[in-house]
Amino acid sequence: MRAGKGRLSMHNQNGMDNSKASDLPAWAREMDEILRAGATSQFVLHGNVFDLVPETGDGDVDWVSLPGFLAGSMLAGFDVVLHYDRSKGIRVPTGSDHFFRFLKGMDAFLGTSLASTLPRGKDRLAALDSRNQLPREPKRALELIDRFLIGARGRTRMVNGKRVAAPLKVGVILDYAQFIAPQGDPLYISDLSQTLIQVLHWGSDPGMRASSTVTVLITENLNDLNRALIESPYSAKIRVTLPESAEIRAFVDDEVRDEGEFDAACEVSREALADKLVGLSRASIRALLRRALKGGEKITTAYLTRTKKELIEKEAAGRLEFIESSRTLDDVAGHDEAKAWLRQDAVLLRRARTRALPMGYLLAGRIGTGKTYLVECLAGEIGIPCVELRNFREKWVGATEGNLEKIFSILHALGQVIVFVDEADQMTGKRGGGDGDSGLSGRVYAMLAKEMSDTANRGKIIWIFATSRPDLLEVDLKRQGRLDVHIPLFPPGDPEARAALFAAMARKLRMPIAPEDLPRLPDNDQIGGNEMEGILVRALRTFETARDVEERGETAGKNAPASPEAASATAEAPSLRTCIEDAIADFRPSAHVERLQLMDLLAVKECTDLRFLPKRFRSLNPPEISERILRLKAAIGE
Repeated sequence: MRAGKGRLSMHNQNGMDNSKASDLPAWAREMDEILRAGATSQFVLHGNVFDLVPETGDGDVDWVSLPGFLAGSMLAGFDVVLHYDRSKGIRVPTGSDHFFRFLKGMDAFLGTSLASTLPRGKDRLAALDSRNQLPREPKRALELIDRFLIGARGRTRMVNGKRVAAPLKVGVILDYAQFIAPQGDPLYISDLSQTLIQVLHWGSDPGMRASSTVTVLITENLNDLNRALIESPYSAKIRVTLPESAEIRAFVDDEVRDEGEFDAACEVSREALADKLVGLSRASIRALLRRALKGGEKITTAYLTRTKKELIEKEAAGRLEFIESSRTLDDVAGHDEAKAWLRQDAVLLRRARTRALPMGYLLAGRIGTGKTYLVECLAGEIGIPCVELRNFREKWVGATEGNLEKIFSILHALGQVIVFVDEADQMTGKRGGGDGDSGLSGRVYAMLAKEMSDTANRGKIIWIFATSRPDLLEVDLKRQGRLDVHIPLFPPGDPEARAALFAAMARKLRMPIAPEDLPRLPDNDQIGGNEMEGILVRALRTFETARDVEERGETAGKNAPASPEAASATAEAPSLRTCIEDAIADFRPSAHVERLQLMDLLAVKECTDLRFLPKRFRSLNPPEISERILRLKAAIGE
């Protein structure tokens, strides 16, 4: 920290000099512009708040914590800077003399002994902290800070024999603010009301805003704070973003000064390295570099991919999972029109024609039609990261919203990414909320709807929702402008398509049989991928059981004459084709035909382009589809 260097003198009613402000990160420039305009004096910083921040002074760069950057640079021209969190209590990075005199005044006025026993010199505030004399509990600590702010505003001094106003410029940093003013009803949380009102007062009081007082609340997730603070019109909410490629390059250059050592260990250029590290915090990048350089491991593309995946999934606490696939759309049997559309969009994406790209896709169809597999194959072909949104819901108040906020922050930092949401009807919430969830479902829905409709994300964050029940998905989420392209997927409806899918399933199971040797499936358009896989697995079970009997018979024959039973079993061991034919003959269709047909018709109803529909569904008009859907729902008791 360079508090003593005074590099920036920020809050001087007019803001800092433009030449100095240009050196700041984007979020800090935004903060400075708001201060310069005098719009507010209270800020809530959220997002990448645990990362390293560049602090420049005297031609070199230090990488410091966010509170250190605020105290040492953003608030360097202030007379006093107070830093408070519930763990360490009140600390005074700047202006300890002023705060010490205030404590002595409090001792004299209230009869306390906050400062009377302290030694002289610079270490007296450290001694005060070590003796645990300053309150750490939020109610008492914020009350003490508030008294100091009142005194700082009313401070006077003698000038030419006259007493004139000489208020102090004071900055207050409240770290881990979510533990000071957490989510919850203040009426039911002990001491929360007073603490919350205190913080709200610092932002809303006109006298406080007019004076040179700035309060900064720091929290990783905005939604972890009490809603009164989130919705307060008197504070500016600023997201601290993950570093972009150029910022990562500057950080790597500063971290790795020995170019010879770095170049020997790194097999990619620095420009390429910066691009591949997008989505990580500087702290994670430092760990990645040191792990390689000190561990003697080469920084290869494979190392970067593997380690970046590990670090991002760790930062997302397992709520994002990268989809890595060696397959391409060539491995998808059938669904020709869907593959053609996705391939065209992949070309547009590679050529940066983002205006022509949809915001997202909805994959609808009965279970077993290959929705997840299609996304997996797309991930192996499209050339940008593909992540699956995992369960982000938690039982604690505000935790689910905070998890989503963290996920969105990572998605934005990745630059370009496909986000896959499987079982979307269960994951995405409801407009009106769910029964007994205290409105959580509605808040999840609102956050997703807002993020998905931001046109600035077109070509950057591409959403793919998959569901067999699109009717349970909120209409606003699947509308044009969020999920523009609705692709229905169906079981193969003709013998050639069934044969192609059957062969693909045999390859998936690594069955030792050529596609042309597979027996013909019955002409039944209810046989989909799941049913085919089930048939093949049962055939494999019979085949492997017979092989096991055969091998046991051969082993016995090496030591003694084979028994008649073993010889008989060996002679009658069926071929794999015969096992498949027997499995097909014994196959019984699903007992839930009405539910599967309902899923088909729901997919037809959602379809946005006629080309995706098989011939058997193209002649159906919307009223007829709706009528058949109602009949099927009635038949299954919905």
